[in-house]
Amino acid sequence: MTNRAVFLLSLAAFASAASLRATDTLLPQLAAEFSVTTGGAASVVTAFAMSYGLLQAVYGPLGDRYGRYLMVCAATLASALGTVACAMAPTLDTLIVARFAAGATVGALIPLSMAWIGDVVAYDQRQALIARFLLGQILGTAFGQSLAGVLAERFGWRAIFFVLAALYLIVGTLLLLELRRNPITRHPAGDATATIRSGLVRMAGLLALPWVRFVVGTVFIEAMIMYGALAFIPTHLQQRFSLGPAVAGAMVAAYAAGGVLYALGAKRFVARLGESGLAAGGGLVLAVGYLWLEFAPVAWASVPGILLIGAGFYMLHNTLQVNATQMAPAARGAAMSLFALCLFSGQSAGVWLAGKVVDAYGTAPVFVTASLGLALIGCGFRWRLNLERDQRVIK
Repeated sequence: MTNRAVFLLSLAAFASAASLRATDTLLPQLAAEFSVTTGGAASVVTAFAMSYGLLQAVYGPLGDRYGRYLMVCAATLASALGTVACAMAPTLDTLIVARFAAGATVGALIPLSMAWIGDVVAYDQRQALIARFLLGQILGTAFGQSLAGVLAERFGWRAIFFVLAALYLIVGTLLLLELRRNPITRHPAGDATATIRSGLVRMAGLLALPWVRFVVGTVFIEAMIMYGALAFIPTHLQQRFSLGPAVAGAMVAAYAAGGVLYALGAKRFVARLGESGLAAGGGLVLAVGYLWLEFAPVAWASVPGILLIGAGFYMLHNTLQVNATQMAPAARGAAMSLFALCLFSGQSAGVWLAGKVVDAYGTAPVFVTASLGLALIGCGFRWRLNLERDQRVIK
């Protein structure tokens, strides 16, 4: 029963990731239609990520009060409305507002799902199960980027949002049916005392813990560097190699393929490398991937670099996620909300900053910075994780 419940959460993560990454491929088309720069069009990415992060202060307490699985179900159904609003937006400003609204509901899906998994799954089994759960997110990334490109060429950029809205309705209905028939989805019992104010206080209180500060600070910087570069990979392919959005979107699907390779082998990787080895190895694989992408001489040669970026990111980020589920077990909902807040605040800042750099200098500075920065982050987290474990042993 747990596997089925997690599978449906993975479908919600699929829809969430597809929504998040769909506009990456569309940036050149949005820039052309609304007569703005590529960096200006990237505001649709920033708006989604910003609301996604800010609303974590709301969803943590709501999940504590009404149940995390229930909130994922409700937010999935609500996400269909914001997604339709994106499809109907007549201007860029309206689209930015609609993307902000969509991000506000989609923001509940992955963090609350992971907090629910943390509640019902033992820690020694959690990393492998979270990796399988993340298959939905990984495949959703490929689906959003590649299908957005295909649909944009045939029907225009609005088509992908109608498809995503239908997907939210289907997944939300399946989650609702699971809530009715599977008792484990109602674990744990709701906390009637949980409020948004108490959630904010709890999240702020967690920052008093040095390990929590390090984990959420690391994910903020990781997201700023990683997603700032990732958002402009389709633009890089389209502008440098004169590709259409469909081909560029299909090539970026190699990112998801790299993530799938990691997820399928996660259990073996954890056993062989350990958490600290995964973090450092992921950072180094990311470094190679971004440099490869930047210096690829022809379009097809970019694909291995994109695949390495996908594998390296999930090696590093999955390690951060697992540590986030355990950094404050007594306040797991607040901890995951704080983690997601920092993740998507970093992402929105990174895309905004990268957009300014791309408009002025192209993608090269963004990719080279990502290569160096992510290698340092992976190695730094390995060092700090080993130090934290040594201190726990001494205590």
